[in-house]
Amino acid sequence: MSDRTPVGAALAAMGIPHREFRHPGEVTSLEQAARERGQRPEQVIRSIVFRVGQGEYVMVLVAGAQQVAWPTLRKHLGQSRLTTASGAELLEVTGYPIGAVSPFGLPQPMRILADESIFAENEVSIGSGVRGTTVILAQADLQRALGDVETGQFAEG
Repeated sequence: MSDRTPVGAALAAMGIPHREFRHPGEVTSLEQAARERGQRPEQVIRSIVFRVGQGEYVMVLVAGAQQVAWPTLRKHLGQSRLTTASGAELLEVTGYPIGAVSPFGLPQPMRILADESIFAENEVSIGSGVRGTTVILAQADLQRALGDVETGQFAEG
């Protein structure tokens, strides 16, 4: 299937069942994205990339509208200073634009931190590598695809 997204192709190569969903128009909010997918906001997993040092990045996966708890993240990483990656940095290190980032299909390995909240729902959606399109999969399949990822409480709210 040649019109598969980069993340869909990566998951297929791992044998992970999933489906892709294309939004009918521009997505402007988490609530809209969830509604169009037939989901609740808590089922939408956001992939947020932080720069922890020169050329060093970490991705944090959080569910819904939750925000990353900066003090907790800094302590976990042993860093006193973090910044979110810019759009240009995202493209460089993930190959994906803002709004389409995912932990799958990355050009090089990246440290992934999964907030426990992403495992609370039976079905979730995650970035596909293409804006306006998402990958929907069972939470158990997400866990299998992530493998031995660092899990903890990295979010608040």
